[in-house]
Amino acid sequence: MAGLNCRVTVGLLGVLLLGAARLARGWETYEIALPHGSNITVLIKPGAPTLPANQYCMSGPCPFGEVHLQPSMSVLPTLNRTFIWDVKANKNIGLELQFSLPRLRQIGLGESCPDGVTHSISSRVDTKMVRIGTFCSNGTVSRIKMQEGVKMALALPWFHNRKVSGFSITNQLSIKRLCIIESVFEGEGSATLMSANYPDGFPEDELMTWQFIIPAHLRASVSFLHFSVSNCVKKEERVEYCIPGSTTNPEVFRLKDKQPGNIAGNFNLSLQGCDQDAQNPGILRLQFQVLVQHPQNESNKTYVVDLSNEQATSLTIEQRPSKLSRKFVPGCFVCLDSRTCSTNLTLTAGSKHKISFLCDDLTRLWINAEKTISCLDHQYCHRKKSYSLQVPWYILQLPVQLHDFSWKLLVPKDSISLALVPAQKLQQHTHERVCNTSFSYLVASAVPGQDLYFGSFCSGGSIEQIQVKQNVSVTLRTSAPSFQQEASRQSLTVSFVPHFKEEGVFTVTLDTKSKVYLRTPNWDKGLPSLTSVSWNISVPQDQVACLTFLKERTGVVCQTGRAFMIIQEQRAHTEEIFSLEEEVLPKPSFRYHSFWVNISNCSPMSKKQLDLLFWVSLTPRTMDLTVIILTVVGGGALLLFALGLIICFVKKNRKKKINKGPAVGIYNGNVNTQVPMQPKTFQKRRKDNESHVYAEIDDTMVYGHLLQDSKGSFLQPKVDTYRPFQGPTGDCPPSPPRICSRAPTAKLTKDEPSSGFLSESESEPYTFSYPNDRNISNGNTDPPLLETYESMEPGE
Repeated sequence: MAGLNCRVTVGLLGVLLLGAARLARGWETYEIALPHGSNITVLIKPGAPTLPANQYCMSGPCPFGEVHLQPSMSVLPTLNRTFIWDVKANKNIGLELQFSLPRLRQIGLGESCPDGVTHSISSRVDTKMVRIGTFCSNGTVSRIKMQEGVKMALALPWFHNRKVSGFSITNQLSIKRLCIIESVFEGEGSATLMSANYPDGFPEDELMTWQFIIPAHLRASVSFLHFSVSNCVKKEERVEYCIPGSTTNPEVFRLKDKQPGNIAGNFNLSLQGCDQDAQNPGILRLQFQVLVQHPQNESNKTYVVDLSNEQATSLTIEQRPSKLSRKFVPGCFVCLDSRTCSTNLTLTAGSKHKISFLCDDLTRLWINAEKTISCLDHQYCHRKKSYSLQVPWYILQLPVQLHDFSWKLLVPKDSISLALVPAQKLQQHTHERVCNTSFSYLVASAVPGQDLYFGSFCSGGSIEQIQVKQNVSVTLRTSAPSFQQEASRQSLTVSFVPHFKEEGVFTVTLDTKSKVYLRTPNWDKGLPSLTSVSWNISVPQDQVACLTFLKERTGVVCQTGRAFMIIQEQRAHTEEIFSLEEEVLPKPSFRYHSFWVNISNCSPMSKKQLDLLFWVSLTPRTMDLTVIILTVVGGGALLLFALGLIICFVKKNRKKKINKGPAVGIYNGNVNTQVPMQPKTFQKRRKDNESHVYAEIDDTMVYGHLLQDSKGSFLQPKVDTYRPFQGPTGDCPPSPPRICSRAPTAKLTKDEPSSGFLSESESEPYTFSYPNDRNISNGNTDPPLLETYESMEPGE
């Protein structure tokens, strides 16, 4: 065509592959025949792997039609070769490269083609060259239209015996844009395409278009994989779609918007740049994917997700993690209002949403949702009292499986704590007893900076309640599709309770059918430093509990502080304290009453974390023959001892009566009529007589001076006689002792000797005889006054 000057340069790219075997055959001679008047220049020289080793230059008229390889491949040395066609044209002239089968597939910078055959295509913008892209074989790109010239480089490896270029050049009218790339789909498949100069910046204020040819029976969806925008001073960067049947063509979208999906028929996509800031231009670039597949049955169904009455709630439908496959995998999209489709979709509170699915297999998707429940006013918390944590119906009606639903519970610091009560008792997930239900609850701290995971729990256990000190996250996680049918079983109530010091308290009611496995929070990482956790374990009256620890020692090494475990019988009110750093953990032991297990951590040294696993099992309570014999013998001995005391008292009283003088009514001159003075001291010491022994003492006799009011009158106490402690300690877990030294710690009891109410001047303390001594342990005969006052209700 007149007015067109075409310059075609052909070169060879690579290293001279002259191996030792080739050199052994000696030098080879090649005869290269060049057409007369072609102005082809052949340059042969060694070069680096990325630089031309041999280069051929040719100029002449534009080679419209099929482009041939010149010189012929048969006359060239067996080296890596690169053929370059540099076609220059007027600014108003459009050129079109047409590719025969197989079509081209675009690759990113630094990627390579499997067969080593690479097509590099560039265009001109004034005096600058713009890289349109690098392509391999076996793709969807059939034509590329450019304006103002084109530069095409075909790289062939030395072992590839190709005889044709595989493309042709035709003349086109002005396209008034940088380029147009046509992508043809014969059936299901996908194509990844990039903007010009990718990953560098798209030319300023330019326009680039992709045309997609889609079979009528298929549907196409567009997904943006990577993009960035520049700093515009004029216009706005955008993408425009021309979609068949649309009433608003072109449909304009920002790059950050969800892109169209479920498109039937051929469509165009254009990228429009802007005038950039000269000082800080930024980078406009785009990499996207077009996926073509058969329409799905679910694409005709619309689901309504009503979040208009929800607060602080978000719902995301996204792809499940899956293994990569080299085979074609149909897309799986979520569509908002049937047109805006993407691989994931997030719905926020305050609106009603209509969604549909374009997916061959809905099991490839799942739902993750989160709701925040804040109670920052402690007075409001007490009025509200409780919340029910249940998965909402609008999630259960969707055809996609729920993966996670998380409730973040926030309460005022140091004033309110939380209690989680399940509809069905829970079991803790351990390696010894794995949760195999369709859903479970994951409980973790929601305090910023605190890494505390209480554990995973599922129904079918013995845990009735989980109390946490402060903010907590409760996540319902499903593990089987059957959750949709079992969703009615999930119910968890959170209540606001007075603040307590332990990080967590677990209430456990033992089951006679199976063992209960329990382990400390943060099992994999170890209990956090200076953290205390308690278990309140209830034992039925007709059962005996066996407490067993997995390890003999914890292995924890404290850097600061001490690590303790306290086991407290609630009825006997006795405590056993163990140093977790120094002592061996207790052997399996039987517990006849409900008891506490409290574990308090120190600040451990690195790699020496505290983690404990223990289990509790029940056996029926039976009367041992030895116990019966000891009880009978002990009862008989007590009876004989009581009879002996009675006889002794009777004899002494009778002796005193015999030693008395004559009756007062009879005069006796030898008798002193004055009242005898009381001696200053007993003839016998107190410990030798029984004047201080009482079968029962009235509280007003001992504590009378304490019961007087300000006017001197006596107050009437509610309890008129001493009653030893007989009941449980209540809901408060035991607290670790205050240790000031690192001396070895022995097993202790909480019933420490009391100083009583006697002054230091009393050299002979009173002795009390108890009507019921079954709660006195370790031979301690001191009155448990501390226990008596602890068991009193306020105001008593």
